[in-house]
Amino acid sequence: MKPNEGRSRVIIEEVSPEVDGGRYAAKRVLGDTVAVTAAIFGDGHDHLGARLLYRREDEKTWRYAPFAELGNDLWKAEFTADTLGQWRFTIQAWVDHFDTWIHDLHKRIAAQGTADAAHATNLNEPLPGTSTPTSGTSTSSTASAALSTAAADVALAFRSGAILLDKASSRATGEDAKTLKSAAGRLRVIAERAPENGVRYDFPLDDATVALAMRYPDLSFMTTYSREVPLWVDRKRAEFSSWYEFFPRSLGKNGAHGTLREVAAYLPQVAAMGFDVVYMPPIHPIGHAFRKGKNNSTVAEPGDVGSPWAIGSADGGHKAILRELGNFADFDYLVQTAQGLGIDIALDIAFQCSPDHPWVKQHPDWFSIRPDGSIQYAENPPKKYQDIYPINFESSDWQALWQELYSVFAFWVDKGVRVFRVDNPHTKALPFWEWCIAEVHKTHPEVIFLAEAFTRPHVMYSLAKGGYTQSYTYFSWRNTKAELTEYLEEITQPPVSDFFRPNLWPNTPDILPKPLQVPNPALYSQRIILAATLGASYGVYGPAFELMEHEPAKPGAEEYLNSEKYQIRQWNLDDPAVKAKSLAPIYTVLNTLRREHPALQTNSTLRFHPISNDNLLCYSKRLGDDIVLCIVNLDPDAVQTGFTTLDVLALGVDSGAPYTVEDVLTGSTYMWQGARNYVSLDPAKQPAHLFILRRQTQAKQQDSEAGVPTAR
Repeated sequence: MKPNEGRSRVIIEEVSPEVDGGRYAAKRVLGDTVAVTAAIFGDGHDHLGARLLYRREDEKTWRYAPFAELGNDLWKAEFTADTLGQWRFTIQAWVDHFDTWIHDLHKRIAAQGTADAAHATNLNEPLPGTSTPTSGTSTSSTASAALSTAAADVALAFRSGAILLDKASSRATGEDAKTLKSAAGRLRVIAERAPENGVRYDFPLDDATVALAMRYPDLSFMTTYSREVPLWVDRKRAEFSSWYEFFPRSLGKNGAHGTLREVAAYLPQVAAMGFDVVYMPPIHPIGHAFRKGKNNSTVAEPGDVGSPWAIGSADGGHKAILRELGNFADFDYLVQTAQGLGIDIALDIAFQCSPDHPWVKQHPDWFSIRPDGSIQYAENPPKKYQDIYPINFESSDWQALWQELYSVFAFWVDKGVRVFRVDNPHTKALPFWEWCIAEVHKTHPEVIFLAEAFTRPHVMYSLAKGGYTQSYTYFSWRNTKAELTEYLEEITQPPVSDFFRPNLWPNTPDILPKPLQVPNPALYSQRIILAATLGASYGVYGPAFELMEHEPAKPGAEEYLNSEKYQIRQWNLDDPAVKAKSLAPIYTVLNTLRREHPALQTNSTLRFHPISNDNLLCYSKRLGDDIVLCIVNLDPDAVQTGFTTLDVLALGVDSGAPYTVEDVLTGSTYMWQGARNYVSLDPAKQPAHLFILRRQTQAKQQDSEAGVPTAR
């Protein structure tokens, strides 16, 4: 089949960022410079022109940015994402006959011979517009004839240029059109003068005229990319965030149930540690039917508080607050307190129900019915969770179900919540999430969704493509140098990084990784350092981590003994004896480092560097002149040494010039040079170097004032 316009000769392909051929939106954050690249090419040697068209979803007209050639048919254009929400972009490209003419004309003029020009012809200067050889230069008859022939060729090219300028004039308006028309006329006058022997032409257009003509390209046969590519722009916290998780009910005194007011009173301590997102497990009423007891016992004793994820009772469901925690006035106070401290309150949304949830009686068809007429409870054979009913997304009443689930988010957004951690989203219908998140974002594009999806990569990635802002990862189970390097390179580089934002957690209430089942401060410090510096976003299940809670529920398990999921745990964090053994101070160091160094606020520049010991992991992040270099001892029990082989180009360091590295963990500063430098880390003293790298030009004055020692 013939195309509608067979004279469109330009091909556009390999567009980036583009997720699944434009099916899903790539992600950026507010203020980002969005770089769009593409392969743009055509037949032959004609020059091409290209421009990027971009706009917000609600804008009716396109904005434009020019493409620049990178070489080998690759082009790049940029624009600034200055508004939250949905954007679109596309590409137009064309054969640029005027630019081709300019290029060829220069070659034709050069071919006239070696006669020197007396002066350059300029459209603002008087005619004739030719130049004669410099006085004293002799020209043979053969050379003169060659010059005359070449000049005639140039004169013909001037006529072609006049036609192109006429056409550009017809596309322009006002004074621009007049200027271009005048330029075309002057070109013809020059071309009509028969060149004499020994006379040569020079380039006839000034830079201003060339630039003006380029503003009015011939788009008659341009190619427009086959689709408008979606792009979603989030607020900065979507890319850079530090999460702290705790159970509100464990903040009470003397065994009492904690309240939302006590959470508000605790927030200044969390803010002082540098966290900007506080995540609480579900705060809704907890069911009584089949309530779980301590340590996941199927028999609850009097006073057992049950699992917060068994949502719903006679007091209400997903839009109610557990009465022991307080009321909506208390919740409003909590949100206001958090906002005053620059903290987001992240609510846990778990779309499942206890048998006591109002939905069970009102909408039994939203659940799976077993042959005996009972509702199917959650199972992962041989495990049974009788206190939880999963939702059936194949319900015949699915439309009403979807609307009700969306209304849960809308309800809490109206209460001031702007961050949600969603429990097990991979066990709910993927099309539902794409629709629901888009509905929330229509009116509140600032809302952030974190997917607690420890599942198969394709499912994790599908949730991210469908709208989830961030996702949990496999970091909890990546421990060796090879594992960490391979996995972090996968999730922090395109194409995955265009839609997937990792949030690194060393532990959660559900996950006590086997390496953390030993109370080794070096190991715990190592894991939190890795999480906070490898990832722009990270989180920690705080009290259990900082106090090195390490006993598993049973041998071989990755769940906590005496888990807060099933009982109140009072950690006594204000007790001086508890504080003395707490690892919490390292949170403050790491979060201060992250806030002061923009390089740690993005994943896009993460680079791993070779180091001659598999127990040492070396990596860097750089943003302009801000360079952070991390070297972590992955062995918590022994001293490890090695030599770096730094990628000095990635670090912006002259391979032969000295530079300083300052360790923020110890305050020590060293002078290094080139790629190869010696490192020794004793985990009993410090498990890592967190270096701020200063190139020589940056460091000279500071080092001379501080008296920096030279070290290997």
